[in-house]
Amino acid sequence: MAVAKEMMGCSSFVSSSKVFLNSTYGFQQKQNRFLFVKPVWVPMEQKRRVHLRKAAKVPVVAAISEDLIKAEAKAVPAQKEKAVEFKVTATITIRNKNKEDFKETLVKHFDAFTDMIGRNVVLELISTEEDPKTMAPKRSKEAVLKDWSKKANVKAEKVYYTAEFTVGSNFGVPGAITVTNKHQKEFFLESITIEDFAYGPLHFPCNSWVQSNKHHPRKRIFFTNQPYLPDQTPKGLRALREKELDDLRGNGKGVRKLSDRVYDFDVYNDLGNPDKGIDYARPMLGGEKVPYPRRCRTGRGPSETDMEAESRVEKPLPIYVPRDEQFEESKQNAFSAGRLRAVLHNLLPQLKASISAHNRDLNSFSDIDGLYKEGLLLKLGFHETVKKLPKMVSKLQESSEGLLKYETPKVVSKDKFAWLRDDEFGRQALAGVNPVNIERLASFPPVSMLDPEIYGPQESALKEEHIAGQLNGMTVQQALDENKLFMVDYHDIYLPFLDRINALDGRKSYATRTIFFLTPSGTLKPVAIELSLPHTSPNSRSKRVVTPPVDATTNWIWQLAKAHVCSNDAGVHQLVNHWLRTHACMEPFILAAHRQLSAMHPIFKLLDPHMRYTLEINALARQSLICADGVIENCFTPGRYCMEMSAAAYRSHWRFDKEGLPADLIRRGIAVPDPTQPHGLKLLIEDYPYASDGLLIWNALENWVRTYVNRYYPNSSLVCNDRELQQWYHESVHVGHADLSKESWWPSLKTTDDLVSILTTLIWLASAQHAALNFGQYPYGGYVPNRPPLMRRLIPDENDLEYANFLADPQKYFLSALPSLLQATKFMAVVDTLSTHSPDEEYLGERQHPSIWSGDAEIIEAFYGFSAEIRRIEKEIEKRNADPNLKNRCGAGVLPYELLAPSSGPGVTCRGVPNSVSI
Repeated sequence: MAVAKEMMGCSSFVSSSKVFLNSTYGFQQKQNRFLFVKPVWVPMEQKRRVHLRKAAKVPVVAAISEDLIKAEAKAVPAQKEKAVEFKVTATITIRNKNKEDFKETLVKHFDAFTDMIGRNVVLELISTEEDPKTMAPKRSKEAVLKDWSKKANVKAEKVYYTAEFTVGSNFGVPGAITVTNKHQKEFFLESITIEDFAYGPLHFPCNSWVQSNKHHPRKRIFFTNQPYLPDQTPKGLRALREKELDDLRGNGKGVRKLSDRVYDFDVYNDLGNPDKGIDYARPMLGGEKVPYPRRCRTGRGPSETDMEAESRVEKPLPIYVPRDEQFEESKQNAFSAGRLRAVLHNLLPQLKASISAHNRDLNSFSDIDGLYKEGLLLKLGFHETVKKLPKMVSKLQESSEGLLKYETPKVVSKDKFAWLRDDEFGRQALAGVNPVNIERLASFPPVSMLDPEIYGPQESALKEEHIAGQLNGMTVQQALDENKLFMVDYHDIYLPFLDRINALDGRKSYATRTIFFLTPSGTLKPVAIELSLPHTSPNSRSKRVVTPPVDATTNWIWQLAKAHVCSNDAGVHQLVNHWLRTHACMEPFILAAHRQLSAMHPIFKLLDPHMRYTLEINALARQSLICADGVIENCFTPGRYCMEMSAAAYRSHWRFDKEGLPADLIRRGIAVPDPTQPHGLKLLIEDYPYASDGLLIWNALENWVRTYVNRYYPNSSLVCNDRELQQWYHESVHVGHADLSKESWWPSLKTTDDLVSILTTLIWLASAQHAALNFGQYPYGGYVPNRPPLMRRLIPDENDLEYANFLADPQKYFLSALPSLLQATKFMAVVDTLSTHSPDEEYLGERQHPSIWSGDAEIIEAFYGFSAEIRRIEKEIEKRNADPNLKNRCGAGVLPYELLAPSSGPGVTCRGVPNSVSI
C-alpha cells in the first residue's frame, strides 16, 4: 500500500485507527461506505504532512500551498475569511502523429498561426462542489494551452504543454476539466496532470481525440481518475456525469461521421451488397427470423435495391466506429503492414491464375514446402512468365523475396510429418488452435438432436464393433464408465447446411463425428470417424464410418477422413468459437458500457482495457472478412452460408452462463466439481493444456475481480441500487442480445457474486479465450494440409467413378481435395495477419499508466498483486512445457502449449494474452 500511495503522491497522509483515506480525493471508508470528506485548508510543514481532522469539524476550503496561506493571512483579518485567488499549473500531454499527409501538415501550420491570434485550446477546471449561490459547479477561469505555435514542429511522440488555472481558495477539490479545441485539426489528448495542490497531483486520464469545435461545438469533459458510484458522485459532477453519457448515446438518428463519439446498436444488415446482384445479397442477421447479437450502428442509408440492407462502404474507405475506438497509429501501421504482406503473398498466385486462365491445384507436397522455402515465383514455374509482366513486378520479386515468402508454421517447424500422425491429430483437440469442442462421450452411440422428420434418423452409424478393438482391452461400456471415451461432434451444426454447401462450386463437406480414446499415457487416440451426408431417401446411404487404417488404401481414406474433420473443425472454430463467441457476443456489452457507465464508474475503469480496439476490428471484419464474397466465404467450406451457420449456432448453442471456463468444462463433461481441487474442478483429462493453463488464468482473474468488486460493493444492496450498473447489464441483454433476452439462463445481477461472475466471464472471453482461439491460427493453420479450411472432394468409395483415379494416384487425389494454391495462399495470408501481435499490444496484467489509472491506492496495490500473479502463472506454464510426463505439450517435435502464456513480443509468436479482442 505504501508503494502505491507514494507513486500517487499520497505519502503526505497519515492513517490512524485503521481508517483508509483516499489520498487525493478525501474518501474515507466507514461502515463499508465511501463518504466524501471536505478538504482541509491547513499550513504545510517542511515534511508536507497534512494532519486530518474529523470531517464534521472541518471548514469547506481548499488545500493550498503554505506561501498562499501566508498571503491570505496577511490580506484578510482572522475573524473574517475571504476567498483569494491563486494559480495552479496543469501539464497537458498530447500525442503526435508520426506521419502526416500534406493536408494534415498544412492544417497544422494554419492552426499554429491562428493560435497566436486567439484561436486556442481552452480549458476550464470544475470543482466537485457546487456554488451555494448559483447551485452550479464551481469553475475556474478559462485557461489557454501555452506555446502551441512554438511547439508545432516538435517531432517527438508526445508533446507536453502547460496551462495555468486561476481558482479561489474556497474552490474545493477539482473533479473535471472541460476542453475546447478552437483549432481546425483534431488532436489526441493523452492526459492532464495538475500540480500545486497540497494533497498531491491530480490526474486526468483522457486518451481521447478532441475535435475542432467548428464540427463538434460542445465542450469535451474529462474526469479525474477517482472512481465514484453514481449515488456517491459529488454534487458538482452529477450534471456533467449525465451530460457526458448523453453525448455518447446520441439520439439514434442520422449518419455517423468518422469524428463522432456515438455508441448505438444495429442489426447485421450490412454484410451483403444486393446492388451488385442477387449473388451478393445476404440475409439480415438479428431479429426474430435469424437471431444474432447487435453491432455498432453507422446510420448509413439503405441500398438501392433492398430497403432493409444497409449500403456498403468498401475498402479502402473507412467504416464508422466511434473515434476513440479506431486503431492508434502504431496499431494501424502494423495492421496495414499485414495487409500489404497479404497482397504480396497473393500477388503472384493471382497473376498466375489470371494468365493461365485456371485456378491451379497443388500438385505435390513440395509445392506447399516451396511457399516457405523458395518463395512463390520458382515453385509456380513463373520465372519465364514474369519476364512478360511489368517491370515493377519483376523488380518486386528481386527486391522483396522475403515478403513473397511465408514463415514456416510452427506445426511443421520441428517435425515436418507430425500432422500425419494420429497422436498429433488427437493432441490438437486438446492443445491446438481450437481446443474447446472436445467433450466426454456419455453414451454410445451418440444421438443427434436434429428433427428426424427433416434430417432423417437420429441414430448414429457408429457401432461397438467399429471401436471395440481400439480400447486397450476395455469394453465400450467399461471405457464409458471410466471416462475414457471422448468426441468432437460437428454433426448437428453442419448437416442442416450440407445440401446447400455441396451444391456450391468447388465445395464438398460431410457432417463429422470423431471418437477418441484416452490412452494410459494421457493422449487421445482417434478410433473412429463418422461421415454423414443429407438423408435423401429411406434407403439412401447417408452415413459412413471410417476406422484407423490397416493397409495402404485405408491409410489414404483415413487421411482424407481426418482432413474433412479438420475442415469441419476450421469452420466451427472460425465462425462460432472465434468470431461469434469472442468478437460478436462481446460487442453488445462494450456498446452498453460506453452508453450506460460513466468513465468515473469503477466498473467502467475495470473493463476499459478489455474493450480496446474490439469495435474497430469487428467493423473491419464486416467490411472485408465476413461479408459477401469476403475472405471467410472464399476460404471456408460453408462459403456463402458461413454467417448463417454462425447465426444457427447462436440460436441453438450459445449461452452466456456457460461461457466462463469452469461452466464450459462442466457442460462438455471434461471436468466435474471437486472442492478438494485448487480450482474447485477435477479435469477428467489431466493433461489438457488449454484447460489446465486456462484455470490458472481464470482463478487469477476471478480473485482480482472479486477484490475489486468487494472494494466498491461491500454489500449486495449497492449492486441492486447502482442504476448505471443495472442499466448497463439490462441494455447488454435486452438490446444487445435482444433475440435471446427472454431465455431463462441469463444470470441475474442482484448480488456481488453475480457481478463477479459476469465480469470475470467477460474479461476471460476478451483476453484468454480469444488469445487461445486466435494467435495459433497461422502456427497451426498456415500449413494447409494440417487444417484445410475447405475441402473440394468427398471420399470416393468403390462404386464411384473417381475411385480408380484415387487408387492410381492417392496423393494427387488428396491434394486435389485440399484448397487450390490460390485459395491456400489467400487463407494463409489472412491468418498470418490475424495471428500477429502489434507493437502497442497490452497484455494481461498490464495497463496504460499502471500507477494512476485509478485514484484508489488500495486498488492500485491490488492490481500490482494481480500482475505479479500473472507473471507467476507464466513461469508455471514454462515449467509445465518442460515436463516430459505431459505428453500433449512436451516431447520429440511436440509444440509447447504457449497460447495462454501471458506475455509476447510483436509478430506471429503463438503465445501472448492481450487484454482485449484487438485483432
